[in-house]
Amino acid sequence: MYKLLLCWRYLRTRYIALASIISVMLGVATIIVVNSVMAGFTDEMQRRIHGILSDITFESTGLGGFPNADRHMQEIERLAGRWIAGMTPTVHVPAMLNFRVRDHWVTKQVNFVGIDPATYSSVSDFGCYLQHPANRHTLSFELRPGGYDVHDHQAGPDAPERHQMSQAGWPHRRRKARLEKLAAAAGAWSPDPESLPHDPFRAAQDQTDERLPAEDVFDPEVDQHPGVVLGIALASYRGRDGRDRFLALPGDDVRLTFPNAATPPEGISSIFTLVDFYESKMSEYDAGFAFVSIEELQKLRGMVDPATGATFCTSIQIKLRDDADPVAVRDRLRAHFPPELYGIYTWKDKQGPLLAAVRMETAILNVLLFLIITVAGFGILAIFFMIVVEKTRDIGILKALGASGRGIMGIFIGYGLSLGLVGSGVGLAIGLLFVAHINEIADGLGRLTGQPVFDPSIYYFQEIPTTIQPGTICWIVAGAISIAISASIFPARRAARLHPVEALRYE
Repeated sequence: MYKLLLCWRYLRTRYIALASIISVMLGVATIIVVNSVMAGFTDEMQRRIHGILSDITFESTGLGGFPNADRHMQEIERLAGRWIAGMTPTVHVPAMLNFRVRDHWVTKQVNFVGIDPATYSSVSDFGCYLQHPANRHTLSFELRPGGYDVHDHQAGPDAPERHQMSQAGWPHRRRKARLEKLAAAAGAWSPDPESLPHDPFRAAQDQTDERLPAEDVFDPEVDQHPGVVLGIALASYRGRDGRDRFLALPGDDVRLTFPNAATPPEGISSIFTLVDFYESKMSEYDAGFAFVSIEELQKLRGMVDPATGATFCTSIQIKLRDDADPVAVRDRLRAHFPPELYGIYTWKDKQGPLLAAVRMETAILNVLLFLIITVAGFGILAIFFMIVVEKTRDIGILKALGASGRGIMGIFIGYGLSLGLVGSGVGLAIGLLFVAHINEIADGLGRLTGQPVFDPSIYYFQEIPTTIQPGTICWIVAGAISIAISASIFPARRAARLHPVEALRYE
């Protein structure tokens, strides 16, 4: 009992220990906040990457692809059917995107993907990232008559308004077509400074019209080219105020240039009508992908056998059941299909370097931040040595009254445990409270400093993502308490070795 009473007395009366408590508290709170934010970013990134990529990708080693996707899917079903929830063929090719903004041409490199609109959303979260509610339910490459989101539906109604999207779709296309006709009737084309950007592709369209019968002349006011879905960052940019500004809208025409399936490949070009935007919140994908109907891309690239009608594809996307092991399924398929013709990867294999870099960064941050608590441990060590020197007489009296060396040691170890418990407990409460209100705190600091702490134009998130992991919280608190106890062991052993006669010799 005397050990507990002395620990409580020292904790209440020795204010120098407050410095150690504050150090432990700040260290624990900082590590909790950093780990929660890093875990939030990691979880959000993995969720979005996994939503973009299917569980397993079965792909050819060349751009020519492989024939008879249905036969390949039947073979995959035979090998791993009990673990498979869905499959869809796709065609992936590199391409160059061109569209016109006023008097300037914009050229960007993209990954051009042909997808089956009926099945692609079943193997990924592709549909969730589209900007028209009807397309999120059932994807169509036909231009919609309007109704596109004017707010980021993933960020909620409080997101900044995208007022340009209010006219997207057929209203925007008809308006631009009428302006072109008026300009052509006047004998010259001059962009309307107040209008939204548009790419008429006049020369290419005139050549197409010359080859068509009079009754079949393409009229952009009522007709569209094959539809394409672009990553939203390809045709927009985000200002410092967090608002998106669009360089092209659904209803505009764009040109894509890509290689055909011949050997050697030759470049071909075609005009498409933008029908929707794809926004995954991952800039690597939002600024690098364009999607079109797989049948259209196969026809344009010459991936249809004219004799048999068999089609080619470059990959098969596979969705697994929740209880399936992706690595085991991958290895089973790899053992059956020749590696010189096919590559088979899980979604983590595709993004392995990125995920490994995030894990390494988190580990290094934890090591650096734990040094804060280690400094607190050295503070506890110094304070305890001071107490041992200052309380030499008291220790001698206790030992003369019958206290054992183990009992004296228990006083100081209990004191260190108390400092660790109090510091960790307060740090835990502060850290969790900070995480719960981190976005409000960031907004307040932004207003105070005049600059945003978390810039949506950089991260493409409206809020700072956080994830509290109970296991991580436990090891942080346990580590802080262990450091506090470890720092008290050496002074406690020194106090326990004091002989009562030596301690009281000069008293």
